Order: sequence, then structure tokens, then C-alpha cells
Amino acid sequence: MTTSPARTHQDTGELPPLLPGPRRLLKHPRLMHYNRLAALVLLANAAFLWAAGPPATPTLGHAALANLALAVLVRQQYVINLLFRLATSAPVSWPLKVRWTLGKVYHFGGLHVGGALAGAAWFLALTVAVTRTGTDLPLITVSWTLVALLALIVATALPPFRSRHHDHFEKIHRFGGWSALALFWTHTLLSGQGPAPLAVLAVVTFSVALPWLRLRKVDVRTDRPSPHVTLAHFDYGETPFAGSSTAISRSPLKEWHSFANVPAPGRSGFRLTISRAGDWTGSFIDDQPSRVWVKGITTAGVANIEVLFRKVVYVATGSGIGPCLPHLLAAEVPSRLVWATRDPRATYGDALVDEILAVQPHALVWDTSRNGKPDMVRLAHAAYRDFGAEAVICISNKRLTWQVVHGLERRGIPAYGAIWDS
Repeated sequence: MTTSPARTHQDTGELPPLLPGPRRLLKHPRLMHYNRLAALVLLANAAFLWAAGPPATPTLGHAALANLALAVLVRQQYVINLLFRLATSAPVSWPLKVRWTLGKVYHFGGLHVGGALAGAAWFLALTVAVTRTGTDLPLITVSWTLVALLALIVATALPPFRSRHHDHFEKIHRFGGWSALALFWTHTLLSGQGPAPLAVLAVVTFSVALPWLRLRKVDVRTDRPSPHVTLAHFDYGETPFAGSSTAISRSPLKEWHSFANVPAPGRSGFRLTISRAGDWTGSFIDDQPSRVWVKGITTAGVANIEVLFRKVVYVATGSGIGPCLPHLLAAEVPSRLVWATRDPRATYGDALVDEILAVQPHALVWDTSRNGKPDMVRLAHAAYRDFGAEAVICISNKRLTWQVVHGLERRGIPAYGAIWDS
């Protein structure tokens, strides 16, 4: 294992110069593809309103439903997997700039945000129109109740609330979303809009219900190499693809947590690497439950974009090794690992570390308990340069992921990492 001492500035070399101002501006976090997609949806709605003129009441309803359907369906697991399949089908012979952009497919959540905001705005306009011109008290009551519910869902999904009160956000989004869907059915039936809106609602309802139709309680075998980490082993008849994730829960109506699946080549089942990062994970590690709930469809994650490139560098800190490990084991794309973690063998166990080094003998494993915290941007760039990679994939906490991704992107290096949009 390469547990390097703290490297000097000369060891890692100079970072490349920053891109020119206009190009660098496009790499700013506020202009990332996620926000661009949200803005695109809003602009498309504005263009429709400008072209069509003051819309009639039925048009307001159809526009609201179409946008809200987009917001729901783009989060459906089969749709997500389809988006990844389409984006990653490009051959590596295509220009790097094209593949660089296709790799941003995991920013699809911007469509969800744009659709939700536009749909809520259209429905508010519909409710105002119905209130001004109508005398149907039940319809008006349902409309304003739905407006209030949509406002609550949107407000609690804003980053300041979502990041500080994620458990509350999750519950409001789940139960508020179900309630909103029921109210949309009621509103549509009361307003007599015809078969088309009912068909759209049926598709949306099925999309929402589908993951729950696959709800089941399964056995889990846990291995705790340290008080910081548990390796959860599953083998209930499914072997997910590398890079996918599985949502698990101990109380299915309260909270769900997604972790990267780690299938081993040639073996059935998979593992999840669960690190102590809050009350739920801490309780899971301490209790080591024998059964948990799983639901939904295994879903592609950010690291699945690796196939767009000839070589990639994986940068991970701590339990971020979990989402990287299935790709390292599968070795579908030549890769080089840079992993910074506290006392890796004591924390994750000899077996896991040896498994990693067996497929990544040249990995840089930086022991932060001995060497302190490294400059991950410099280490990532050095590995990218020395390995001749085309892209860097970073799996870490939010602050460091953004530091690495944007530190490299504004220097013209394709870099990818989670965007914490849920």
C-alpha cells in the first residue's frame, strides 16, 4: 500500500493555468449544467407563454400538469437508467468536449427543479383564474389547498432548508408529494378536463408507486471492521450492476438512505459500505440489524460515466471508496485510484484494503492519521497527468467534491462528482 508522506509542491508539480475568463465563468458552480437545465425548462415555458399569449384556463391546467409530470418522471429510476444509457453510449472516439458534456448526464435533476417550479407557477395562475371566474367552491378549495401544498414542497426543497433539515425535507417531499398527487386527481375530476389529463396522471401515479411495489424486507449480514464502518452483505436474488445504488431503510415510511452497490465479479449478491455519518448510519453500525427494507430499482450513479473515457482517475476520501470499488473491481475502464482516509486498515479492515490493492497496485492511499490532510486537487491532477487520464471522478463530502471538481474544471480538465440535489 502506498501511504505517501506529505508531498512537497515539487512532487505534485504546478497546476495548469486557469481557463480564460469567459470559459472559466461557465465552470462556476452557479452555472453548472444542473442549473442550466432548470433555466432551460423555465425559459421554454416563458417562450411558450410569449408565443401563445394569455392562455385560456384549460391551457393553464395542461401546462401545469405537463411540467409537474416532467418533474416526477425524470426522477423515476427506469428513466434515470435510460438517460445514463443514452449518454454513455457515445464511443470514446468522439471529441473529448462532446464526451465531457455527455458525462454531465447526472445533472438531470435540473429538469426536475425546472419542471416543479414552472408547474407550481402555472397551477397558481390556474387557481387565480378559477377563483376570479368560477363559482365552484369545492374546486376552488381544492385548488388553493394544492397551491399551499406545492408552496410548502418547493420552500422546503430549497438548499438552505434541505441541507439543514434533510430528514424533514424527505418526509415533506414524500407525504406532501403523495397528498399533492391525490389532490391533482380530485382537481382533474372536479374540473372535467377530459381523458388526456387523466392519462397523464395515471402514468405519474404508476411512476410514483412502482418503487414501492418492489418493497420487501431482506436478510443482511454485517461485518464491522471498526466502530466507524459496517460492510453490509446482501444476497437475496439480485446482483446489481456496478455503479448502481440501493435504497435501504429500517422504517420504510420514515427515511431511506441510498448507498453504492459493490458487486464482486463472479459472485452473486453485493455489499454496501456504510460509514458513521449521522444518527441513522451510527445506529445501523452499532445495532448491526439482521433484516432491512429495500425498494425501487437499482439506479445508475455518477461513476457510470466512466465508460465515456479511455482512462479515468478515481479520487475518494473515507467511505467514498464504496462507490468507486465496484468500478475498480470490474476494471471496465483503465483507472487509477487516489484515496485519502484515516488509518485505512484499522478503519476498513485488511480484507477490503487488500482487495482494493489487488486490482489497484499503483493506487495512492493517503493515511490522513499519519500524514495529515492532503491537497486533493494537486493529488488528483498529478494522478491525472501521470496516468494520462481523460477525466477525474471524485467521491467525497460536498465541500471537497466541489473543491476538486471545480478546481480541475476551471483548468480545462473534465471532472465529475455528486451534486447533492436530493
